[in-house]
Amino acid sequence: MATSSYSNSPCAACKFLRRKCMPDCIFAPYFPPEEPQKFANVHKIFGASNVSKLLNEVQPHQREDAVNSLAYEAEARIKDPVYGCVGAISVLQRQVIRLQKELDATNADLIRYTCNEMPTTQDGRRIAEGGASSLAQSPGYYYPSPWNNDPLGDGYHRGDNNI
Repeated sequence: MATSSYSNSPCAACKFLRRKCMPDCIFAPYFPPEEPQKFANVHKIFGASNVSKLLNEVQPHQREDAVNSLAYEAEARIKDPVYGCVGAISVLQRQVIRLQKELDATNADLIRYTCNEMPTTQDGRRIAEGGASSLAQSPGYYYPSPWNNDPLGDGYHRGDNNI
């Protein structure tokens, strides 16, 4: 729990609201004078009166978590007024799903390659017989992957317009 020095300077909330910071100030432990933007954001989104009411209703041991949640949500609302932190969570969930699909595809490739289920050429030879370098140099065979940025899928054209 953050502490504020009552005799030296008022907490960020009292300073922002231009009032005297009393020793029993509900804001002082959670909005130290060194973090004025934290209270400014919370006040802008939720209002000082609502935050005061909330802190008085919450158990003392839960107040710091409540303030941290309010501060996080307020900052997210300022960055994204429509979605707030839900927008950030959504972006992260989509990223996790995309990365999970990529990991699954890579694991499937590893299993296929370790089990020697590699494709063969038209004359029945395995493509990787000449080593790893022959796989990359095999003409006419292309294995699309999400990381190679090959829009035409022919193994030669990259997404940088060098055709």
